[in-house]
Amino acid sequence: MTSTAPATAGISAHPEAQRRTLTVLVASQVLSGAGLAAGITVGALLAQDVLHSTDLAGLPSALFTAGSALAALAVGRVSQAHGRRPGLAAGYFTGALGSVGVIAAAALGSPVLLFLALFVYGAGTATNLQARYAGADLAAPAHRARALSTVLVATTLGGVIGPNLAAPTGDLAVTLGIPRLAGPFLLAGAAYFLAAAVLFLWLRPDPLLLARAQQEAAPAPISVTEPTSAADPVAAAEQRRPGVVLGALVMIVTQLVMAAIMTMTPVHMHDHGHGTAASGLVIAVHVGSMYLPSPLTGWLVDRYGRLAVAAASGLTLLAAGIVAAAAPADSVALLALALALLGLGWNFGLLSGTAIITDAVPLATRARTQGLVDVSIAIAGATGGLASGMVVSAASYPVLALTGGVLSLAVLPAIAVTAHRR
Repeated sequence: MTSTAPATAGISAHPEAQRRTLTVLVASQVLSGAGLAAGITVGALLAQDVLHSTDLAGLPSALFTAGSALAALAVGRVSQAHGRRPGLAAGYFTGALGSVGVIAAAALGSPVLLFLALFVYGAGTATNLQARYAGADLAAPAHRARALSTVLVATTLGGVIGPNLAAPTGDLAVTLGIPRLAGPFLLAGAAYFLAAAVLFLWLRPDPLLLARAQQEAAPAPISVTEPTSAADPVAAAEQRRPGVVLGALVMIVTQLVMAAIMTMTPVHMHDHGHGTAASGLVIAVHVGSMYLPSPLTGWLVDRYGRLAVAAASGLTLLAAGIVAAAAPADSVALLALALALLGLGWNFGLLSGTAIITDAVPLATRARTQGLVDVSIAIAGATGGLASGMVVSAASYPVLALTGGVLSLAVLPAIAVTAHRR
């Protein structure tokens, strides 16, 4: 008979399976990080080149973020029905197909195919984020944020290497007769395909299915926010709802602000004479700060609470917006600092929000709810990416950055209300 005592004591009931799960997820995230960063680095520049306008330079970010919204829903539903392994593998494989489509569209000079392929490419972004939930399925409640952080930090290596390969992959693309800006998508396609293969072949046992089997064998509350009276489903739903809403709000706001400022930074730099290598460096710093602090953030969330770190995300994003707005256009160092703060604020928001959601949702509906929440996050990112180009065209990059920073403070009242209720 399986006992829930270890989980209650802060130890996973299946430590060997949890270690294997984290190992496989780390390997896949290293690969997918490179694919994720490729589109961020050159997507806006590719659109600007095709459309000959800055107005819709945020369209690629909006498209692959919108694509990630649909993919998040699909990955969540497949995972709910069949487990994390098929859901995540299918998502990365779809992202690989989108990368191939971008390369073909660039070679053929087809804007319609390019934008359709960018939409499909967004599946890789959604899957990269959905993978974090798999790291928490078998984790004890007291260690959930640290398990989430282990998965997220693995994205750092690929995410930092990917943008810095923009120039050499561009050279390779030219050698192959493909437009230079499509070069990073060669890397993205290969990286996403390998990530899909790693998950499909080695994510066994499936963490979500094993966690459900554990709960069925010994039905006991495994969430730190489970209601004391399991016999009252209405009371249970009422207790969970504020957690789901708050966790979603924190992640939606941080994604919106991050996507808006991040999308237009390479365009801002390009318009002021910086080359692809400089913008690639800044984006590499940004992606690194999105994921590298994850172990520390996970410890902070578990040690000091979800709400404290969620509040810190809003304040950090405000600082990022102020620095980006004040940075001279010729200062790569200050723009890199602004993007580093932007990534750190996003990291705080994602980990604290994810922990809040995971605590609040039971295993029976966890994957589906997580997928729906990630749809909202993706829509927020698409909105930020699309609106960013319009704001810069109508006003300026500093106005965009400062507006985003102020908007990030929207999470603080909701956090204060939740803290007061508790």
